[in-house]
Amino acid sequence: MNQQNQQQQKQIQVQLDEKIGQGVYSNLVLISHSNAEFVLDFTRMLPGMPKAVVQARVILTPQHAKGLLTALEENIKRFEESFGEIHTPGQNKEEKNFGFQPSEG
Repeated sequence: MNQQNQQQQKQIQVQLDEKIGQGVYSNLVLISHSNAEFVLDFTRMLPGMPKAVVQARVILTPQHAKGLLTALEENIKRFEESFGEIHTPGQNKEEKNFGFQPSEG
């Protein structure tokens, strides 16, 4: 079997249901982990509201979390090559940190 046929057999078909395909908006993610999994709670903060409502929870193995990090880094690099640098709050030290920020420590 040649390499092209092997690659075609490894392709995965992904089914996207209409409701899930519409997606959810998130402007804050809370990340926690144990020795076995990473939990990502995608939330939505609304101005003037004291609570952030979880819109979706994704649970990953540590290996899949690291794979997600790599895939995001690669995609952000390609995005910035096409559209320019993405500026985020907190890049400038005078700006207040908000949103998707790494924890310290």
